[in-house]
Amino acid sequence: MAITLAKHFHAEIISVDSRQCFKELKIGVARPSDEELKEIPHHFIAAYSIKENINAAFFEKFALQKTEELFKTHDIVIVVGGTGLYIKAFCEGLDEIPPIDETIRKNIINEYELHGLTWLQEQMKIKDPEFHKVGEIQNPQRSMRALEVIESTGRSILSFRKNKKTERPFNIIKIGLELPKEELHANINSRVEKMLLDGLVEEVSSLKGYRDVNALQTVGYSEIFEHLDGNMSLKAAIEEIKKNTRQYAKRQMTWFKKDKEITWVNANQTGAIVSMAQKLVQAEKE
Repeated sequence: MAITLAKHFHAEIISVDSRQCFKELKIGVARPSDEELKEIPHHFIAAYSIKENINAAFFEKFALQKTEELFKTHDIVIVVGGTGLYIKAFCEGLDEIPPIDETIRKNIINEYELHGLTWLQEQMKIKDPEFHKVGEIQNPQRSMRALEVIESTGRSILSFRKNKKTERPFNIIKIGLELPKEELHANINSRVEKMLLDGLVEEVSSLKGYRDVNALQTVGYSEIFEHLDGNMSLKAAIEEIKKNTRQYAKRQMTWFKKDKEITWVNANQTGAIVSMAQKLVQAEKE
């Protein structure tokens, strides 16, 4: 859809995906194909190493600089992806969170290393149930960050979201794509099967030396590492990826449905989406 819109508006694409930006990750993050990347210039795709510390603040700075550069020759830039915090950083700016007690931070890290992700998720469920509902609870770094904030400040990390948005020097139109649950789940299941055929196990195996880096604490990689460690069969790992991806998709929708600026459309209605986008752009110009 992003490519279709980019062609219609003669625009370029900025990816807002916190994993597709890493050059070592391709199959497990469903990076756009080489053919798709040749159709339209893409930015923030396969641009950095998993050894680099890429976060929402980094993306905000990158995306603002890139849009400023692209607006010199284009009227419109297409920004596409599902990493909610990165989108928020780009559209609204990031929240200011008070300094964290270093003793609390170290204690949480030690406990996580001793007891693992299940312990961390249980802690979040008890101490910050709101974050547990909508946060990336499969991502230990995000969960540890949320846990250290609530233990240091007594407030959920969600409560630090700014009521006042940072003004941007351009107009923002938000379009959300959705599908009926049954169709979405079928798409997820078939995509995971395709990843397996494309060589997901081999990709994850080649990254074993980096398994502790933040970029690999994510659905599709964690489960295959468990399989490679001999803790589950490949069939069980694939079923876990499907289940965890469905759960992640549900949390994404919970996050984005709270944004009242998003116009929601059925993802299959390509022609209608292009027409609607054209009308929204025209309305902004007027």
